Amino acid sequence: MNDMSQTIQTIAVYLIPVLFAISLHEAAHGYVAKYFGDPTASNEGRLSLNPARHIDPFGTILLPLMLYWSIGIPFGYAKPVPVDFARLRNPKKQMAWVALAGPAANFAMGLGWMVLLVLLASFQLREPFFLRMAAAGVSVNAAMCVFNLIPIPPLDGGRIMTGILPMKLARVYGGIERYGVVVFLLLVFLMYQRVLDAPLMAAIQFVVGLFKVLVLPLTLLLN
Repeated sequence: MNDMSQTIQTIAVYLIPVLFAISLHEAAHGYVAKYFGDPTASNEGRLSLNPARHIDPFGTILLPLMLYWSIGIPFGYAKPVPVDFARLRNPKKQMAWVALAGPAANFAMGLGWMVLLVLLASFQLREPFFLRMAAAGVSVNAAMCVFNLIPIPPLDGGRIMTGILPMKLARVYGGIERYGVVVFLLLVFLMYQRVLDAPLMAAIQFVVGLFKVLVLPLTLLLN
């Protein structure tokens, strides 16, 4: 199988899991923000599971393909859901919950894909494409959950940290967010240098392990 054919097959396997992962991640931020008093995302039509509402042509399509072909890491981003933290009823406290909603959505989706894997195995459905897609759904969502929890603004983990730190420290720490592009490029560079491989893979495997533990009762029931 030539490289182009392999790439096309890989894209086909990952397409649906990735689109759902980014769509629910972003929509979750908007839904929680609306719950706490900020309707900005709702007013701009971003409370949607339609991937087209969340795709950034460069960050979601071109950049991951470029990085996959150059360094083997399909790293990218979606169009952020707009949140006006000043409109939250308790901005400092509730911004942490809004930020946490995205990784939590990825955790829930990863668990759902793991359940699908268990069901496919239980009913002896051995179609390789669907097995690979379900496995991709597990890995993609585990990776998104872990990566977004890195405690550096503007990642969700950084906003969670800003929300829980004392106000004086929160102002200083939150100020890092203005250098978001620099942070993004630094993370890409560190991944290119394989500096983050060990901690990220350990964290991803831990999350996947949690999925396996949580579906164990279902596995035992069906087998």
